[in-house]
Amino acid sequence: MTQATRWQKSSFSGGGDGNTCVELATISGIIHLRESDDPTTELISAPSALAQLLRTIKASER
Repeated sequence: MTQATRWQKSSFSGGGDGNTCVELATISGIIHLRESDDPTTELISAPSALAQLLRTIKASER
């Protein structure tokens, strides 16, 4: 039996039930990202690669 995927909304989504947010889930140690208005399309990343991307984005904002 497989366990249902638990998607988490981004804290930047503003809450509510609208379809304007990014969601993520961890499945077998791999990060899955999707846009709530198109949940069938997913971006898959290793946690370390996603962490490096986020560090790079934050550094470029300075």
